Amino acid sequence: MAQRYIRVQNQEGRIYYGLLQLSQSVELLDAPPWLQGQPTNLHLEPDSYKILAPCAPSKIVAVGKNYVDHAAEMGSTVPKEPLLFLKPPTTVIPTAVDIQYPPQTQRVDYEGELALVIGDRTFNCTPQQAQTKIWGYTIANDVTARDLQKRDSQWTRAKGFDTFCPIGPWIVRELNPAARLQTFINDAPAPVQSASIDQMVFSPDVLVSYISQVMTLLPGDVVLTGTPMGVGSLQVGDRVVVEIEGIGRLENTVSSRQHAVL
Repeated sequence: MAQRYIRVQNQEGRIYYGLLQLSQSVELLDAPPWLQGQPTNLHLEPDSYKILAPCAPSKIVAVGKNYVDHAAEMGSTVPKEPLLFLKPPTTVIPTAVDIQYPPQTQRVDYEGELALVIGDRTFNCTPQQAQTKIWGYTIANDVTARDLQKRDSQWTRAKGFDTFCPIGPWIVRELNPAARLQTFINDAPAPVQSASIDQMVFSPDVLVSYISQVMTLLPGDVVLTGTPMGVGSLQVGDRVVVEIEGIGRLENTVSSRQHAVL
């Protein structure tokens, strides 16, 4: 099994990066692993920590319509260049934390995706150089208020609600290019999304190179690589699970977010 790099919080509230062991204990690192964090002699035992999102990005750069079939189901074709948008860091939640259904929308969709974690300051790099800038891989759910996406002329509101970017549960360094991504809703045996990640039109190295020609990516930043065909709506009470072979499973339940009290 590939090493699983995890970010956790202990019972005193301190946050650590570490390596998840088969026993479910966590071997703590002295820094984030992409900043040359090294193992210490400290361990957290099972049930003595909670899992956080595996990184704390300064930004999440996402890519739209990067699978031909998904572009078709959205009534369009794949763009000639990667279609970029941003999700704010406040959208990030870990596995097992609720996605909150906002009162401003009538339709919230799941979008299971492969996420890239950047390991080094990255600007104006080639695709070949980008391969060395991708530190690892994790799972994401690009939750989207679909009705607001269609209503607005850009996607900030639809993609930017708090809790709209579950990420995790951990990061692996290597991934089979043909690994399968699947999304499941509740206890249904059949996935609602199922695709090999090598079906994406713009590959991870091309995406990181393209983004780096626009903005500097920083260590710990996240790139969402697009979702395959099969997106659909979520209801309050639903449990959505995104699995990628070689990484694991990201699981979140949908709850209702109440109107703010003014």
